[in-house]
Amino acid sequence: MHVAVLLHEAIEALAVREDGIYVDGTFGRGGHSREVLARLEKTGRLIAFDRDPLAIEAGHSIDDPRLTLVHAPFSELGAVLDQLGIGEIDGVLLDLGVSSPQLDDADRGMSFRFDAPLDMRMDTSRGQTAAQWLAEASVARITEVLREYGEERFAYAIAKAIAAARAGGGVATTGQLAEIVEKAVRTREPGQHPATRSFQALRIFINQELEELSRVLPICVERLRDGGRLVVISFHSLEDRIVKRFMRDEANPPRLPSRLPVKAVDLPRPRLALVGRVRRPCADEVTNNPRARSAVMRVAERRGEREEKAA
Repeated sequence: MHVAVLLHEAIEALAVREDGIYVDGTFGRGGHSREVLARLEKTGRLIAFDRDPLAIEAGHSIDDPRLTLVHAPFSELGAVLDQLGIGEIDGVLLDLGVSSPQLDDADRGMSFRFDAPLDMRMDTSRGQTAAQWLAEASVARITEVLREYGEERFAYAIAKAIAAARAGGGVATTGQLAEIVEKAVRTREPGQHPATRSFQALRIFINQELEELSRVLPICVERLRDGGRLVVISFHSLEDRIVKRFMRDEANPPRLPSRLPVKAVDLPRPRLALVGRVRRPCADEVTNNPRARSAVMRVAERRGEREEKAA
């Protein structure tokens, strides 16, 4: 069972209009989507994306003509809206990272808690599995991925161990990978499994999670109507860094050389305004759902032509 994190906070941050058009970029098991639908009238609409075929299948249990389910990564938001004949939207919610069903299903190969095929794909209908990629990648490339996406100090040692294991038949299961990493990592933070960072890095890389996020954020801003909200919940420091920098840059005028003869009034107006402070789950939510502990929610609102004309 997937429990939506910061459920009420996220929906309140969206400031749902009863007749609005909204996008849930990560449907999961529909926790956030159901709350949005509960606030929409008959003329409202919700487009929900997910890369996971099982999430889309679960979504078919919601019999609601206002809901459109889309089996695609959220980076295709612009193209899908065009296909649906939708121009501007009133809000976008992105609940990033992996869902509980994906972690808890051994066959998905995302967790070292189970010995299962090393898959790690969010969309099991396309792309390379983690096992297939590890069978071909160079030591240098594996090292780069573990460092960049997992901030793993022992990336090179782990990469060498993985390459050595290929001579004995490769790394085909989560159990094999966890064992290889455990032997290669000399020390680890108390309470953390030695393979935590490596599994995280491979999952993020295989699914191109950071690249997908970087692609979709500008599309969201382009599609938001004036006053529309962008709400993003992230669970990893690399994700949050991308979101934080993007919102900050879009909420401030462009930085120009100090001696450039341009007046502040002549600079393009920022497209976003930051809304409120960073939100994190309360102690009760973390107690009831430990996977919420690292969640960070950031909110921004679209500023645009109507605001400029009014001013």
